[in-house]
Amino acid sequence: MIAKINDVPGNVAAFRATGEVTKADYDNVVIPGVDALVQQQDKINFLLVVDTEMKNFTMGALLKDLGIGLKHFTKWHKMAIVSEQGGVIKFTDFFSYIAPGEAKGFTHAELEEAKQWVSS
Repeated sequence: MIAKINDVPGNVAAFRATGEVTKADYDNVVIPGVDALVQQQDKINFLLVVDTEMKNFTMGALLKDLGIGLKHFTKWHKMAIVSEQGGVIKFTDFFSYIAPGEAKGFTHAELEEAKQWVSS
């Protein structure tokens, strides 16, 4: 499931993924949150705390993730992904080279740093 994280600055769409993550999580939580942020400030500062294995993201969830990325392709400003999975952090860091904006991976111990970075 994906839940909204509320203890972040207002210029950040922030979410926590736990257990199984589905298409419905994106439809009901992530997409409305990102769309609202784009309407508010015309750019996206995005934080995702991953407290589950990537294998727990369904194919529908992964396709929705790709879809929201493409829908707002030019709006991405900063994306922080917090995970203990080294591959997720490396992919996030690499993403800055292929997409607009900046992307950076953090560990859970760096969560407060991630919140500060993504909101600046």
